[in-house]
Amino acid sequence: MPLKSYGVLAGRAVDRRREGTTDTPHYQIHLIDDGGTAYRAAVNVQSQQAPSELLYLADEDFGHPVTSLLPAAGSGWTELASLPGGACLDYIRGNLFDPAMMRPLPPDLSGPDNDLADRLDHYLQRAINDADAAVYIFGERWGPEEGSPDKIFGFRTGNGVHDVHMNQGNNGRFRSDDGIWQDGGLLIHLPAESRWVAVFFAFQSQAWHTDDTTGHAIDAAPPRSATGEEPLRILAALVNPLGPAPEQETVTLLNASPNQIDLDGWHLADEQERRLPLTGALGPGAVLSLPVGSRLQLGNHGGAITLLDAADLKIHGVSYTEQQAEREGWTITF
Repeated sequence: MPLKSYGVLAGRAVDRRREGTTDTPHYQIHLIDDGGTAYRAAVNVQSQQAPSELLYLADEDFGHPVTSLLPAAGSGWTELASLPGGACLDYIRGNLFDPAMMRPLPPDLSGPDNDLADRLDHYLQRAINDADAAVYIFGERWGPEEGSPDKIFGFRTGNGVHDVHMNQGNNGRFRSDDGIWQDGGLLIHLPAESRWVAVFFAFQSQAWHTDDTTGHAIDAAPPRSATGEEPLRILAALVNPLGPAPEQETVTLLNASPNQIDLDGWHLADEQERRLPLTGALGPGAVLSLPVGSRLQLGNHGGAITLLDAADLKIHGVSYTEQQAEREGWTITF
């Protein structure tokens, strides 16, 4: 079954601590919301299943429509319905980042800037030292533990969020945690610099093709692709054409492979999972501009576009923000 209480914690980071003495070490973050309630975010830095090193990715200039859907900074815990189109995270369906860019890192090594805890220190110290920095942590709520102090930072009452990582495609005893639109992650807003920092985590044992209902791994699906291995990819999209509605929105595909691709059975999907079927064939190196009509809705407030093959597996995905879409008549390139 999915996580029992999925959502996002919005607060100010006031402390952090490395925890390397347990079988499953975490990077601990102390946060406080605008009402004075304290929380602890426990971020896994090592897996209980081999390989033990987590996959990690940090985007220091994160642009995605999810940032405009978040609750107010400092608002504390907000429970989220695990559905598309809202503030939930889904590493596969949300097109938050290119999974091929994730890298494994050890949890804690001697020496500077060479492990996962070091990388998290870099971003959390920045947030702790900036009174205006807003921290958002996605995962599963635990507590409040009435009458009990927090075991790491000592505040009362124990209360916080864990499972701050991908929460689908698991195997073994963690398969019961699978679900869609319930992935964890860390976002930091730096208003003075007008930018967002996003940090994402996954276990190497997790699958990158999952069932659209259960979030379970799809048997015999290919592993996480390397960058540039997608034979067909989304090259560009015209989401805000010149003129009044109905507008002629388009999505442009590129066959980057040396082979002709049969498009029968392939689909494009928008962030609400509406689909546009593809037909015909596309030759090596060829480009195809597709009018999407009413089958897809490429909103001017940001969105996501996903390419699915004939086996219904995700091949490529992109996202765009409201700022990118607001220039009427301009084609967004990816």
